[in-house]
Amino acid sequence: MSVSTATTSTSNDSKPRLSARNIWNMSFGFLGIQAGFALQNGNASGILQRYGADVHELPNFWLVAPIVGMIVQPIIGYYSDRTWVKMGRRKPFFLAGAIAACFGMMLMPNAGILTVALSPVLLGAGMLMIMDASFNVAMEPFRALVADKLPSSQRTMGFSVQTALIGVGAVIGSWLPWFLANKAGVADTAGQGLIPDNVKWSFYIGAVIFIGAILWTVLTTKEYPPEEHTRFSGGEREHEKGGMSLIFKDMRNMPQTMRQLGMVQFFSWFALFSMWVFTTPAIANHIYGTAIDDSSSQTYSDAQNWTGIIFGVYNAVSAVFALMLPRIAAKVGRRRTHAIALVCGGLGLISMYFAPNPNFLILSMIGVGIAWASILAMPYAMLAGALPAHKMGVYMGIFNFFITIPQIVSGVINRPIVHYLFGNKAIYALVMAGVLLLFAAISVIRVDERAEE
Repeated sequence: MSVSTATTSTSNDSKPRLSARNIWNMSFGFLGIQAGFALQNGNASGILQRYGADVHELPNFWLVAPIVGMIVQPIIGYYSDRTWVKMGRRKPFFLAGAIAACFGMMLMPNAGILTVALSPVLLGAGMLMIMDASFNVAMEPFRALVADKLPSSQRTMGFSVQTALIGVGAVIGSWLPWFLANKAGVADTAGQGLIPDNVKWSFYIGAVIFIGAILWTVLTTKEYPPEEHTRFSGGEREHEKGGMSLIFKDMRNMPQTMRQLGMVQFFSWFALFSMWVFTTPAIANHIYGTAIDDSSSQTYSDAQNWTGIIFGVYNAVSAVFALMLPRIAAKVGRRRTHAIALVCGGLGLISMYFAPNPNFLILSMIGVGIAWASILAMPYAMLAGALPAHKMGVYMGIFNFFITIPQIVSGVINRPIVHYLFGNKAIYALVMAGVLLLFAAISVIRVDERAEE
């Protein structure tokens, strides 16, 4: 393994335009990553409740994910900026993360039978940590890869294609438990402390999809070696001393556009974290009338399966809408495009409170899907042009702070809010999330994109 030195930043971007096929190939691994994320998002709360976690304790367990992401992503970005092996610059991290993620996905739904010294709920939380750390190792370099390979004129398309593939992967991951239970005859109920077979097999299948999609990108995509990357960026290579302390220096010197996007990301990801944690208990209690602590009942299983369905809906919508983003952004601008999408998502979440039946939630998720597509694409498209080419990986990792910090804050304060202020009525956490997306829409209008222009 060799380590490449840094390069000076430059506004010149002479990279060749890539074909649509090449853009899809380089992002195909995201399909597998998001299939894993969707299985985690749609089922982790239910799994942990079955292992013994109380509903108001769920945010504490979900804190593991953003904390791990906040640590892992800048480090992976730093080293992927400076690492070059025969396989490439970013691809070794894709593959290592995928292998570790598969390990976690195989073990999480089996934590209940693996206990020796720890309780099932702690082992389940441990597997959640392994999965999320691995997802972050695999995911972070994908954002940098788009900026590495594509000229500025294709970056909106590149991030939109990633979002479309994220949507497809998430649909697969979200609908797998329902499909196995309703179409393949796999049992979707289990005794207290046990995980239903449809959830277990969904995680096994999701692990295979994950590694397969990553291998597709690894085998079909060629990265620019350091010298060629430097030539395309138009900069001269220079040695930068300081090791990982440079991460903190880069944090202090982050571009203005990045700082402004931080507020937008805070509101957006606080809302998303609340949605992922509380949708299953909210539907179980508010729509199905299930007692808040009755996680072993058939109605709770129905609510959990329906959560997977509607999460699949918002991801399917995002997959389609993502392909429209480049044209919309070209007409009204990236900031207005993102603001409109966030408003749609906010109204969608608020409308869940008024749902007369489970089917109504499909309409709610259309708005969420529009927002999700934009959240996964537009901030990165706005950011990429403001970053120095030789620090794309580390800055994409640092930008992840604006995703993980709001999730940590949400996890810390949502527990007392839901328990004491909302009386364990999780549906109000979703309404609050909708309001925060509206705040995000207001914030994005103030973002300055002049650095890219």
